[in-house]
Amino acid sequence: MNKEIIEAQAKELGIKVSQIEAVLQLLEEGATIPFIARYRKERTGNLDETEIKNISDAYTYQINLLEKKENTIKLIDEKGLLTEDVRKAIMEATKLVEVDEIYKPFKEGKKTKASLAIEMGLEPLAKIIMSFPTRGDIHDLTSKYDMPEDVALENAQYIISEWIANNTYYKNSTKNYIFNTGSIVTKKKKDAADEMSVYEMYYEFSDKIKYIKNYRVLAINRGEKEKVLTVKLEYDKDEIFGYLKGKIVKNDTSFVVPYVEEALKDSLKRLMLPSIERLIRSDLTEASEETAIKTFSTNLENMLMTSPIKGSRVLGFDPAFRTGCKLAALDENGNVLAIEVIYPTEPKKDYEGSKKKILELIEKYRIDLIAIGNGTASRESQEFVADVIKGTNVKYTVVSEAGASVYSASKEAIKEFPDLTVEKRSAISIGRRLQDPLSELIKIDPKSIGVGEYQHDVNQKELSSALDFTVMKVVNEVGVNVNTASPNLLEYVSGLTKAIINKIMAYKAIHKIESRDELKKAGLKDKAYEQAIGFLRIPDGIDPLDRTRIHPESYEVVYGILKELGLDIADFGKTEFNEELGKAKAKDLAHRIGADEYTVADILEELKHPGKDMRDDVNAPVFRSDVLDIKDLKPGMKLSGTVRNVTSFGAFIDIGLHDDGFVHISKMSENFVKNPNDVVSAGDVVDCYVLEVLENKNKVSLSLVKA
Repeated sequence: MNKEIIEAQAKELGIKVSQIEAVLQLLEEGATIPFIARYRKERTGNLDETEIKNISDAYTYQINLLEKKENTIKLIDEKGLLTEDVRKAIMEATKLVEVDEIYKPFKEGKKTKASLAIEMGLEPLAKIIMSFPTRGDIHDLTSKYDMPEDVALENAQYIISEWIANNTYYKNSTKNYIFNTGSIVTKKKKDAADEMSVYEMYYEFSDKIKYIKNYRVLAINRGEKEKVLTVKLEYDKDEIFGYLKGKIVKNDTSFVVPYVEEALKDSLKRLMLPSIERLIRSDLTEASEETAIKTFSTNLENMLMTSPIKGSRVLGFDPAFRTGCKLAALDENGNVLAIEVIYPTEPKKDYEGSKKKILELIEKYRIDLIAIGNGTASRESQEFVADVIKGTNVKYTVVSEAGASVYSASKEAIKEFPDLTVEKRSAISIGRRLQDPLSELIKIDPKSIGVGEYQHDVNQKELSSALDFTVMKVVNEVGVNVNTASPNLLEYVSGLTKAIINKIMAYKAIHKIESRDELKKAGLKDKAYEQAIGFLRIPDGIDPLDRTRIHPESYEVVYGILKELGLDIADFGKTEFNEELGKAKAKDLAHRIGADEYTVADILEELKHPGKDMRDDVNAPVFRSDVLDIKDLKPGMKLSGTVRNVTSFGAFIDIGLHDDGFVHISKMSENFVKNPNDVVSAGDVVDCYVLEVLENKNKVSLSLVKA
């Protein structure tokens, strides 16, 4: 471990050095982030998954940065072009992109103007000029060199230009000035093709660099990449020149001042400002991508944490026109009972036949709920279903189809339902999304779920990493029933590899797993068992503790607690049992039985709520028996809806129309809202008010604040 990096990291993150060291040590030992966050709180000081990941990512970045600095210095040195100023500038860089900028002039193996001047033996002249002499004149200084005066002077100025450009203080102060006072300006390129006017607002656009919104940065970047827009930074160059001149010129009575001024102008125009502009654009992009990825991750987490609808039989309904609507009747556990196709709309329009078939399915399979996909023909399907279920106890809800077609055409779907068409598999997926969103969505590439913004404009590797981490975090937080879990779900469980998962799947195909300990027979070796077992549940197993989040390594602690409280495990889950647990104090108990307080506190919570599904605490979907028409909406009308997607500028809410309504960030609260995710999350059920109805565009503007 690098002590300097750890100490700097502790200061930046505002946590103790010992916490960072503990995290890095555990990771080095092969512990996973979910395991550390849940079962090693006493060592990390109760850091959560995100904090642990931040420590790991930041440390890795700094190690990579240090390695890049050393390699870059070595490369430049091997070319014979390394100076002490260049070395210093590289070592003071704080980002990989800054090191790249310093290396750029040396990249092609070409010598810089300054390095050529140094080879000409003009570095002493440059140093004398920068000492700002007052005696003699410029001829006295250049006459010592066997070359024309203008050649000696020009090349000495190139050396001075590079010194200025590589000065970290000058570079950072200039960068800060431009960032804080400058503007980013865009214009449409002459004769550029933008047929759909996607970038119309950026044809003549200007915004302060420090205040520009992240989604605008990403849109501008894309417009520039597609050669529709030109982008430039505007700022006061004279102010920068004057400021740097004041810092550089030590004696303004010296005869060399005009020559230093020329070198400064050259440094700014040729070296410093182009590099700083690239760095600022890079910083803006990095910050914007980070925000977009964080928004996507937050939305994904909230969607995966959507409350499952347990104990209900569901009819999955995949809408379509020409090819018909596909239906999948599912039992309480998501098993397929029947597959049908109906044609209630154009072109066949077999309305009565379709109605009869659905009513038969409802009666035969005791259907409780209908899950309708929100794709093509969703609106017409909702109207049809609302009419069909009149007089019954059945209700319907609209389910996001995002990614359903991706899963339905995947190898996993083909393996599970080899004899079904893609559309029929989609109907099953839509129904299962209502019953257990996590188990179904886990089968889909997170990027295909469609709850982000500008997802194709961000670093795809970082996006995938962030989304995979989010899925892993949720899966381990919720826990997995090992007997019913699919391979897709088990892939995200802490410590499990594909080889181990294959062994578990093969084992449980023959044996029902009745205890966590039995998983050792299924292929879990010591390390994998340690990392994974706390996240694997046996809801109806032999040992009641196997259905909790309590790790088997702490079972003895559990019995120590029960003994201290005079309780019996046989009463696990009973009212009196929970009442006694409610009186217990974790700190006191931990001291009495010789265990750490974090573990005892977690055990008490688990014993009070054994096998509790954390998703049960979040909002359930909105179920309807009728359908809403945009013509029925009036400004001021109060509605209930489900938040489908949250962006940097607002949120999209399903209020029962074909297209989601939109609430702008400015209409989310009476107070200033910096981040929409501070107010709503994907999956939330909210009350909202109609602001404006645009029937011709089928758009509805909403507000979360009553007018």
